[in-house]
Amino acid sequence: MSNAELPRSVDPHRMAETGAELTGTIPLAELTRFRDAVLAIPEGGVCRVHLVFSADSQRRRIVRGELEADVELQCQRCMGSMGKALRSSFELGLVSTDERARQLPAELEPFITGEDSADLWTLVEDELLLALPSYPLHEREECPATSELEALEPGSGEDDKAGAESGEHRENPFKVLEGLKKTRH
Repeated sequence: MSNAELPRSVDPHRMAETGAELTGTIPLAELTRFRDAVLAIPEGGVCRVHLVFSADSQRRRIVRGELEADVELQCQRCMGSMGKALRSSFELGLVSTDERARQLPAELEPFITGEDSADLWTLVEDELLLALPSYPLHEREECPATSELEALEPGSGEDDKAGAESGEHRENPFKVLEGLKKTRH
């Protein structure tokens, strides 16, 4: 992908009519909603973008794209920093009104544009936000919290091992409920 900065605004309808392609980067520091959604972005971090504009047989204007960016997220297991390479491929229908958005086929997500301009940085920022994992986690073997979590798992504690060796069996706390259920029927 090119290192040139992607233009912020383009005429998407003209680009779709000519089958234009754009390749470039967007500085992640300029995408404030995205920047606020991640733990950190690398200094000088960019999102690498490739967009292809086209029109289908029904004259719907479409943009297909791929993007990738490296960011730091907060692991929800250990609450520490973790590097993540975000990647996304998408296909959007370019429309100018909510009514036209409702008319798009289900396989096309709408991107509402002006009649003669579209903010490509907003499009990319939206796609980056959608590419974020809802629950980021280190790989289990890489997470600093793994040893503490394994100690909390049933059957891993010393008390559980000692009880199993002595033949001690714990009472099921729901056994009482099972008895109540039987008496009601």
